[in-house]
Amino acid sequence: MLDTSLSWSLVIPVKVLALAKSRITGLAGPRRAELALAMAADTVAAAAACAAVDSVIVVTDDNAAAAELSGLGALVLPDKPGDGINPALAFGAAYADERWPGRGRAGMAADLPALGTAELGRALTAAAAVREAFVPDAAGTGTTLYAAGPDAAFCPRFGVGSYAAHLSAGAVELALPGLDGLRRDVDTLADLRDAARIGLGPRTSAAAAPLG
Repeated sequence: MLDTSLSWSLVIPVKVLALAKSRITGLAGPRRAELALAMAADTVAAAAACAAVDSVIVVTDDNAAAAELSGLGALVLPDKPGDGINPALAFGAAYADERWPGRGRAGMAADLPALGTAELGRALTAAAAVREAFVPDAAGTGTTLYAAGPDAAFCPRFGVGSYAAHLSAGAVELALPGLDGLRRDVDTLADLRDAARIGLGPRTSAAAAPLG
C-alpha cells in the first residue's frame, strides 16, 4: 500500500557552472553557464512546487547558483565533500536526516528542464511503497532520481552504468508512464531538443533561444 503521506527531503547537486555542460555545442563560456543555471533553476522550481517535497536541498560551491536557487526556495549547502555527485548527495541527505528525521530522502539530477511537478509527485508517491527506488534516464542506462525511505540507508549510485548499479543493489525501478520530463536529463544539444519537445521550463527556454 502506498504511503501517500510520506514527505521527502530532495537533494540536488549543482556543479560549478563554469565547468557544466561542456558537451552542448553552439554556446560558449558565459552562455553555457547561463544555460546550466537556467536548467538547474527550472528543476529546483518544479521540485519546490511539489506537494510531496518538504525541503529542496541544493549542494553547490557556485555562488551564482547558490544565490539564484536559494531565491527559489532551496536550502543551499556548500559541497564540503567536493568529490562528485554521490558524495554530495549523501552529504545533503545526512543534513536532512539530522534536521528532519523520519522523512524520505531523494537525490535528483539538476539538469531536468522539462520536469513537471506532478510527475515528480507521482514518482515519489510510488517510491514511498518500497525501501529504495530509482527512475532511469531517457537512455535507459543512467538515473535521474533515487529515493530511499526513512527506514533505509541512503546509497545513491549515480554515474556511468547507474541503472544497472541501482538494480543490482536492490533498488526498485519506477517504470511509471508519464515521466518523460523526469527522465530527460540534458547533456547534449540533442537532449535539449528532446526536452524542448516535452516542454522546457521558462528559464531554460529563454537561455536556449540562441540555439534556435
